Amino acid sequence: MDRKRLSLEILLLSSVFVIATCGLIYELVAGALASYLLGDSVKQFSFIIGVYLFSMGVGSYLAKFIKGSLIDKFIEIEILVGIVGGISSVVLFLLFNTVGHFEWALYLFVFSTGCLVGLEIPLLMNILQDKVQFKDLVSNVFAFDYVGALLASVLFPLVLIPSLGIIKTPLFFGLINISIAIFLCFYLKNDLLKPFSLKVKSMGAFLLLLVLFIFSDKILAFSEEKLYGENIVYSHNSPYQRIVLTRNSNEFRLYLNNNLQFSSTDEYRYHEALVHPAMSMAKKVDHVLILGGGDGFAVREVLKYKEVKDITLVDLDGEMTNFFKDNETMKKLNHSSLSSSKLKVINKDAYVWVKNATQKYDVIIIDFPDPSNYSLGKLYSLQFYKELKNRTTQDTRIVVQTTSPYFAPKSFWCIQKTLNQVFPFTKAYHTYVPSFGEWGYCIASNDSINNHVIRRIPGLRFYDYNFLQMSYFSKDMMAKEVEVNRLDNQILVRYFDEEWGKVQ
Repeated sequence: MDRKRLSLEILLLSSVFVIATCGLIYELVAGALASYLLGDSVKQFSFIIGVYLFSMGVGSYLAKFIKGSLIDKFIEIEILVGIVGGISSVVLFLLFNTVGHFEWALYLFVFSTGCLVGLEIPLLMNILQDKVQFKDLVSNVFAFDYVGALLASVLFPLVLIPSLGIIKTPLFFGLINISIAIFLCFYLKNDLLKPFSLKVKSMGAFLLLLVLFIFSDKILAFSEEKLYGENIVYSHNSPYQRIVLTRNSNEFRLYLNNNLQFSSTDEYRYHEALVHPAMSMAKKVDHVLILGGGDGFAVREVLKYKEVKDITLVDLDGEMTNFFKDNETMKKLNHSSLSSSKLKVINKDAYVWVKNATQKYDVIIIDFPDPSNYSLGKLYSLQFYKELKNRTTQDTRIVVQTTSPYFAPKSFWCIQKTLNQVFPFTKAYHTYVPSFGEWGYCIASNDSINNHVIRRIPGLRFYDYNFLQMSYFSKDMMAKEVEVNRLDNQILVRYFDEEWGKVQ
């Protein structure tokens, strides 16, 4: 009897470990999915953690009302956790473009999963209370719980998302949840009131998740084609973002975390306007630094200047730069710029790299994604520009893409004002890019900025060196009383979320 009790204790405590691991994985998946589809990762993760913990509390409270065979109930809840948590990404992906209030569906899944997980721990403690001393019971349950949570938090970003992706990961852990239920059904069959019924339920649930797991790639492709409305020719989860390339007729479009980065039909407008004003006005262009721009298009434009001796490209995502270096279609678009002997590619966080770098540059081109979350917002902050100043000479020209002055004027002028706190001379300008609308940039320097063109490149498709015309702003592209973007306030992210939220 003692041996059986010990085996039961070990088995159920192991279940605590699995519950904690799977439960946190479902929570992290919901947060990642919300960030991917809705943006603003800090807000989404904050809300989801809050709702998840609250729902666990609700589940723990409701556990006291559960009567009858507690082991039967525990197995049934384990099956439900596996199903609800496992199918969460599949259902949410399919619902994103078909329901008007997607957030309600998202938080319903978060609440349901948290509530079920919250039910399990009190149930286990009630099952074990006659078999283990109270002090040992509490310490053992919470020890296994916290270790499982640690394992999940480590595995999720380093292993699970890069290897399985955001749909297969919850399905995989749902299968683990239900495997525990199946094992308990057979191992504890003599202690169960309805062993046959539980076996049928658990094996049916396992089969459902297994089928979804096998066909998860097709489900993801179907849901993303509905989301983008275009044929997907490449999709991949890197450790940092979801990369999707679509094709429609002769047009290619790149999306990072559901945000359009370029269209092959008009990206030349954006990149010529980004690169050539600064390159044509700089006194020297020997040493060029590009921050962001892992697609190689800015590098392509810089390489048109024969005087350039070396280019340093700093982009966080190595899988992004490798894709644009090796993919034949992308090589045609960027003219194999990422294979240039003049180029050095560094896959590191730009903020950290700039802070630790020592070289100074003649031209610095900043082509970061829009500040849609706090991790990107720091790259537009006062502190970042102060670090960047150490990489400049008196004559260095810096250019920054600064989002749309038409759709997001507060965001646009916030970036310009922040730059102007560090660099005494700034000049904002804009141009029209059909895929994005009116788009803005800002040149900054330690020296005065005039419109004098030192060098011209023949054969450009768009830029005609009429910088003065590009620096004129109509009334509807102006904004008053914007704040400086600092690391401790990240006001830019709030401006961006507010302005672009109205557009979408």
